[in-house]
Amino acid sequence: MTTPSREALVDAFEKQIPACRDAGSELTARLMERSLEDLRAGGPVARLLSHFEGHPFLDAPCQRLLGAVQGLVLAGKAPELARYHPFAGGTPEWPAIGDAFIAAIDAHLDEIAPRMARQVQTNEVRRCCGLLGGFLEVARETGLPLRLLEIGSSAGLILYWDRYRYELGPHRFGDPASPLTLACDWSGPPPALATRVEVASRQGCDIAPIDATNPAELRFIQSFYWADQAERMALLEGAAKALPGPAPVEKIGGGDFVERETARLPEGVATVLHHSTMWWYVPREEQRRITAAMEAAGERATPRAPLAWLRSEPPGLDLVEIRLRLWPGGEDRLLGRAQHHGRWVEWLG
Repeated sequence: MTTPSREALVDAFEKQIPACRDAGSELTARLMERSLEDLRAGGPVARLLSHFEGHPFLDAPCQRLLGAVQGLVLAGKAPELARYHPFAGGTPEWPAIGDAFIAAIDAHLDEIAPRMARQVQTNEVRRCCGLLGGFLEVARETGLPLRLLEIGSSAGLILYWDRYRYELGPHRFGDPASPLTLACDWSGPPPALATRVEVASRQGCDIAPIDATNPAELRFIQSFYWADQAERMALLEGAAKALPGPAPVEKIGGGDFVERETARLPEGVATVLHHSTMWWYVPREEQRRITAAMEAAGERATPRAPLAWLRSEPPGLDLVEIRLRLWPGGEDRLLGRAQHHGRWVEWLG
């Protein structure tokens, strides 16, 4: 791991700011702009990031910085910032909130620094709106219960996609009595909503799994949520409350997990590897291992022991593509596109 130059960090902030604004978080965009000013001026942000090791964009130092400071607010350790911060019931006022944000970094530099080593985790449960169509397609085409395998599971909330209620524009799916309803803007035809789907088993992996039933660990995820998007926070809290217990997420790398879990494809279930907005964090060599393991297993797949690879991953900064490979066959299909946080889905079917 190397320490990126200040120029590289400036470039990362400049790319991230419009992405936050486009995703509907003006507050996050402005806090990043204020952080960028301080970085250029050599202030507390520059001092903090001078010790950061990792890729200036893919390792998300901008988001880690915001998460670390917002973590202070959630823990009640930054009262001056809390006066203006929605996480603490405050109302943003400019330039006061920006000044208080930088002051909090300066005052808590030693406490924030260790948190900068932890990768961003949001476990955006509304991404299930786009993934749902892929799961239904596998169930429809195979006629089998699903054996779910997820890499980059974080707190494992997406592993429980079948327990949520969905409002996909005019389309409905799931139990109306579910404790969590996920809604999104929907364009294109509906997915295979009439398909009967059964989950036979679910298992996830992550290099740093989180137990969302633990309040302190849930607060870590919450710290990365944009403070002016209360709806996202409510969905996270609702999904955490809907968990039957700690999610089955194992601390193991994706390559080891996929190789082990696809070494044998049990009959009578469709094995489904799925992941969302995590692939670009995976080292190239690990990506190759996962791909090789899936393709090798795909060659052994049969109609009674099929294998699917469902991905919701960004080809660039603007959106994610929902893609499916289903073996036997293994053709890569583009099923749809979606906003990073699942606010809208364009379904191609």
